[in-house]
This record gives sequence, C-alpha cells and structure tokens, in this order.
Amino acid sequence: MGHAAIVKDRKVRYAVVGVGWISQAAFLPGVAHTGNSEVVALVTGHEDKAVEVAKKYNIPEVYKYDEFPELLASGKIDAVYLATPNHEHVGLAVQTLEAGIHLLLEKPMAVSVEECEQIIAASMRSGAKLMVAYRLHHEPGTLEAIQRVRNGDIGRVHLFNSTFSQQVDAANHRARDGYWSGPLADMGPYTINAARNLFGAEPEEVYATGVCTDPQRFTMEDTVAVTMKFPGKRIAAFVLSYNGGDVDDYRIIGEKGSLLSDPAYQVGTAMRHKLIQQKRTHEKLFSKTDHFGGELYYFSNCILNNDRPEADGEEGMLDVRVLVACEESLRTNRPVPLAPYHRKRRPVESQGEEFSAPHQPELVGAHKPSEGR
Repeated sequence: MGHAAIVKDRKVRYAVVGVGWISQAAFLPGVAHTGNSEVVALVTGHEDKAVEVAKKYNIPEVYKYDEFPELLASGKIDAVYLATPNHEHVGLAVQTLEAGIHLLLEKPMAVSVEECEQIIAASMRSGAKLMVAYRLHHEPGTLEAIQRVRNGDIGRVHLFNSTFSQQVDAANHRARDGYWSGPLADMGPYTINAARNLFGAEPEEVYATGVCTDPQRFTMEDTVAVTMKFPGKRIAAFVLSYNGGDVDDYRIIGEKGSLLSDPAYQVGTAMRHKLIQQKRTHEKLFSKTDHFGGELYYFSNCILNNDRPEADGEEGMLDVRVLVACEESLRTNRPVPLAPYHRKRRPVESQGEEFSAPHQPELVGAHKPSEGR
C-alpha cells in the first residue's frame, strides 16, 4: 500500500474527466444529492464548453488533458470520475491511481482484460480506491431482484432473457468508432452484469452473432444477439440494438416462477417488477431514483470510511472478459469458452440508495446518443 489520498471530516473533492453527455446529463446533477462529494475541477479537450459547464455548477477550475498530471499532483483533488471514450480509459486511469487519487471509472472498464489488469495493479500499488460505475448496484429495484433470486422466491433459476435497444444518431461517435463503441461495449455491460449477478456465477461459454441493419449509419454490427452458458446448465440470452425503439427489460425464470423487470437499465426510469409465483402475479413499481447520486454517495463513503467498494476492478474485468469473448465470437462465428472463475463479492441490498431523480439539465455542446455527438 502506498500514498492514497486520505479524506476526513470534509467532502471528497472530485475532478470530472470528460465533459460529454453522461457527465452533464447525469453525473454533475447528481452531486448535489450526496452531501459528501463536490466537484472542484473539470478536465476536457473542449475548453470553451467546459468553462460554460463550470460556471453552471460553480466548479472553480478547468484543465486541459495535457495539464492533467499537474492537477493530479496539485493536492486539490481526492478523486476522479472518468467518463472518456472507452479506449482512453487505461492511460488516464493508471495515471490517476498511481498518483494516489481514488477513481470512479465508467464502464466498460477498458477494452481488454490486459488493460483491466493494468488498472487493478495501479490501484493495488498506490492503495487508491477503484470503483467501476455500475450505478444499478445502488438502485433498489435491481438489488431487490437479486435478493429475491437468492432467497429462492422463484425456485432454482436457469434462464435469463433480455432486450435492450435504442436509436443512435449517425453523427454520434458510437455509430462509427467500431466494436468498442458499439452496442455490445456500450449497452452490453448492463445485460451481462445483470445475468452474472442474478445467477451469482460467471459464464463458461459465449456465442455472439450480429447484423448491420444500416451500413450508411453504422461501421459495426448495430444489432447483436448473445448467448452465455453458465455452470449448472443455465443460459442467459440477450439482444442489443442501436437501431430499435426504446426497450430495456429482462426476465429471470426459475422452476417456481419468474421475475420481469421492465424497464430495467435506463437512467431516469422507474423500475417495475412483475413477479409470478405459483401462477400468482405481484407487481411493484419502484420510485425514480438518482442512480449517479447513489453510486457517488456510496463511493465517497468508501473513501471516507476506508471501505473497499463492491463494484471493484475485478467486477469490471469480469464483464470486459465477456465483451472480449463476444468480439472474438463475432469475428469467428464460433462459441468462445471462458476459464472457470469464482467471484466472492456480489451486490447486496444495503448498497441501495434512494435519492429523488434530478431534473434534466440543459446540455452544453453535448447530446444524448439519439441526437448526434
């Protein structure tokens, strides 16, 4: 253990690295809910945009990327929220952690298992905390579904099925930057993570197949179907699309019933469960909650209390290894085996947070995926 930032008796001071759609639409509005976190700097390649965002949120400083090492060494920040394009994660993440600065890293964690291992090793060297931003690990509906399965409410589970689709504009970088900006890397972490944690296990084989429905708009398979085999003769299947109506749901099926979550993944939606047990149906609507405020509050408490976050680097790596296998399967049109792996940590209900959903802010030079860049 090395020189990780220590924070006591004050808010955790964050720099936000990457001032695009997700930072502006969800992360920055959520900070005010936490009470234990504040943003004191922005790091960006678009200084004019960032200056305007900084004024909006009373953030005192804006840095360019080539000034990032100066910020890390300045003593002005304790932690970083990193939300750059996926291929840029590893360099910025390793820099942050080796400087002893704690890191909340957007998913997918990186674009290879080897990059994930580099990030984890940097965290271990300095002792700085690393959490991958699985916001649904703090959403009450998601956590209740996992707990119901653990409790045996629908019997032994053996089938997971999910659909997640949205429209992505041709001008958005996701449409043209290849596999690691495509639907599997962008949306797949939600479906993969849900299946892994509902089954409480790691997949042993992956098969993916896809089509490009609009070559004028996309440079990759924009619609993909994936099947994952899990130990114990269990199957998870999901379909993702950048060229479909807004759908996000999953169903977990057991020997005594099923649980449907519809919606299941999107920011700003109220999760709804339909539980069927012994032919009896129970429905439950959860409150809209601030997913980003919840995950940030949790991570800052881990820093303040010197606790290890549940959604750590291992959790991020386990989803990335599935994404890597999907990429290989798409290329070879064959199933890809995965080595056996046992993860001891899983989300628990005590991680849930219920902050009211924030109002949607006006964005500065940023757009949601359906509306361009």
